[in-house]
Amino acid sequence: MAYETITVEKRGGIAIVTLNRPKALNALNDELTAELVAAFADIEVDEEIGCTVLTGSEKAFAAGADIKMMQSKSYMDVYKGDLFGGFDRIAAHPKPIIAAVAGYALGGGCELAMMCDFILAADTAKFGQPEIQLGVMPGIGGTQRLTRFIGKSKAMEMCLTGRMMDAAEAERSGLVSRVIPAGELLDEAIKAAEKIAGMSQTAVAMTKETINRSYETTLAEGIRFERRVFFAMFATEDQKEGMEAFVEKRSPRFRNR
Repeated sequence: MAYETITVEKRGGIAIVTLNRPKALNALNDELTAELVAAFADIEVDEEIGCTVLTGSEKAFAAGADIKMMQSKSYMDVYKGDLFGGFDRIAAHPKPIIAAVAGYALGGGCELAMMCDFILAADTAKFGQPEIQLGVMPGIGGTQRLTRFIGKSKAMEMCLTGRMMDAAEAERSGLVSRVIPAGELLDEAIKAAEKIAGMSQTAVAMTKETINRSYETTLAEGIRFERRVFFAMFATEDQKEGMEAFVEKRSPRFRNR
């Protein structure tokens, strides 16, 4: 499929999806949203792809939602059109997504990064939810995910003042997994994606689901869920292969079954 606002590259067992609206600093509009949703739908059913890297440009991962697109919209426009509701399907994507963030990840860009399973940040990255300066608030999960990542106090400050945090603070606060020199960011993200794609895709999907469950339930129920999924893994061929390979001191040959 040909895209206008993103590019998609398949490289072995991984996909690299790049936001591509350079003149708008990759601002999120209806077209980009639709194309991202379509791309991830294709990736979901492609059995060869085990992990995706989502990235932007050196200057901006995504500088926010497209203000010019939203400016004239009414309540009924955004309500009936479920503005940015398509991103829910990306957040629910069953395969791992790594956000490789350089430059600005603001507003919707920060929210899109937080939908991914973990964030690798260039040392140039800047994160923020500046919507308050436009007379609105985050609307693609920012008030919820940011609070879960960095706690109420920092999330409240950022959402109420529009303050940005740099990559070092983002790592200290738990928003990003690692900070990497900008020139090495994509290579490091690809290495991580290839490592994940080389694992049992069945075990990877079940692990992702179980970690995400921890945000939606009590600790006791989460542990019960984890235990049930762990037990279920003993019904897979990959569990037998993985443990047999360990005992035989060889690399496993997973079949994703």
